[in-house]
Amino acid sequence: MYLVTILGNLLIILAIYSDSHIHTPMYFFLCSLSLNDICFSTSTIPKMLLNIQTQEQSITYTGCLSQVCFVIIFAVLENFLLAVMAYGCYVAICHPLSYTTIMNLCLCVLLVLTSLSINTVDALFDTLMILRLSFCTDLEIPTLFCEIPQIIKLACTDILIDNILIYVETCIFGGLPLSGIIFSYIHILSSILSIPSSEGNHKAFSTCGFHLSVVSFFCGTAFGVYIRAAVIDSPGKTAVVSVMYIVISPMLNCFIYRGTGT
Repeated sequence: MYLVTILGNLLIILAIYSDSHIHTPMYFFLCSLSLNDICFSTSTIPKMLLNIQTQEQSITYTGCLSQVCFVIIFAVLENFLLAVMAYGCYVAICHPLSYTTIMNLCLCVLLVLTSLSINTVDALFDTLMILRLSFCTDLEIPTLFCEIPQIIKLACTDILIDNILIYVETCIFGGLPLSGIIFSYIHILSSILSIPSSEGNHKAFSTCGFHLSVVSFFCGTAFGVYIRAAVIDSPGKTAVVSVMYIVISPMLNCFIYRGTGT
């Protein structure tokens, strides 16, 4: 699955780079999403594979903090990219004549760089928050990689403030992009229903369908991890859901978007 993720997303990047006819804003974001999926998978899967090969289920403290930092950066960036792509679909369908003016190259690059900067600051803040915690000996993380909700649970100190901060951040960096996606698709749906041509309806639904399927799978599994960690103490089921959004989602993206007509 890791090889499929890397090769599939690399092929998307190479295809977009080699064809000047598709150097459009939406394909720029798709290229960014594919690159992010490669980095997202690489932040955890190689260590998983090494542990499976050596039969040694361990990770250093520094390695665990690094995983936490990179997982937060790429997971939140994925969410922001999906939100920006939803906005791009909204502009393309609802304001087609103004599309190239609104979604210009400078704006696209600025959106990606701004999202990456915000995510990096957030990830460093969370990593520093973990550094101030005290841990007991013989720690066992109940998931396949270092996830911040599970690590905080292992602390020997009071974690009330840490939990509040984590879920506030989840609402901000997860909830706001999701709200933007929902808002965009409400307007997209109303515009699609007003299109008299059945062919136009089909193209619009096809374009949005690919994106919605990715959003539903990634956001559903990612939010599931944090909600489950908050209300249900079931490490086995949490580990399965974690694998869904950290391994399966980046792999499926390259198949889902392979046929998009954006």
